[in-house]
Amino acid sequence: MIAKDFRNLLSTWVKDPNLRNNILVIASECIAREENFLRYIQSTYSNSAVLTLACPEKERDTYHGKIAAIIKCACPREIHVITREGSPHCFLLHSAVNEAVFLTGSTIQHKHFVYFNGRVIEIDADAVRVARYLHIVNELIRKVPDIVKILEGVSLEKRLTK
Repeated sequence: MIAKDFRNLLSTWVKDPNLRNNILVIASECIAREENFLRYIQSTYSNSAVLTLACPEKERDTYHGKIAAIIKCACPREIHVITREGSPHCFLLHSAVNEAVFLTGSTIQHKHFVYFNGRVIEIDADAVRVARYLHIVNELIRKVPDIVKILEGVSLEKRLTK
């Protein structure tokens, strides 16, 4: 498995027959060459998925329309999103999948993952939804103020502004 096995999400035909009843994996372009990530992809998906890459920072596109068209036209079995943890651009991919599922009214299973410290960690879809509502996040921080100490351990931005 090497990074060339991935295709660009925006260049993927929305009616691609390879997507039908398969898993569509949408991964952040910036993690596609990391050995631990590639080993995870190979061991988890082998031939059971269509692997795509996306970069919201570079492509400056709205992905929800493309993903919604794929859901409606190609009927994948599942969608898995894997992004770099902590990247505000990559977070957009998670939101785009949730929005595309909502807009299409689909019941397609969708899973969210982040790549952090060489590991792929599954994230609850509700965590993506909550992250969009800053007043709820703010309330959670007020209730669990020690969470900011955890943030200091992973966020260079937080450490530098302390």
